[in-house]
Amino acid sequence: MSEVLFYHLERQPLDRVLPLLLEKTLERGWNAVVRSGNEERLEALDIALWTYRDDSFLPHATAKDGNSELQPVYLTTGEETPNKPGVLFLVDGADTSDFKSFVRIVHLFDGHDEEAVGLARRQWKAASAAECTVTYWQQNHQGRWEKKA
Repeated sequence: MSEVLFYHLERQPLDRVLPLLLEKTLERGWNAVVRSGNEERLEALDIALWTYRDDSFLPHATAKDGNSELQPVYLTTGEETPNKPGVLFLVDGADTSDFKSFVRIVHLFDGHDEEAVGLARRQWKAASAAECTVTYWQQNHQGRWEKKA
């Protein structure tokens, strides 16, 4: 079973948190798929991953870019996983019931959005029912992630 991590975004937006988590994923030698719940967010993340830092970028692609299987980070709104990812990132309402195909599944949800919080709670229950190791992370006042559960 996958390890499932929930990141409660309250202090920083997704486009600031996701690149850092993707960097750590790639440092561990894992490929990643980022599944978004909507096309607008997917397009925004595509741009953000190229420009999030002046001295760096994250190599990534979407289906329209081609060579999806060669990409360390693949962005999608669907369920395809062409790059054999170790980690699945779920954002903006994206979900999964596949708890076996990944080393990790990372849910990033907006703590100021009641619908997103409700979805995260349902996803927590589903991951727990699938006997996954489930953890909950929240940022402290200094911006560091703390494991809360």
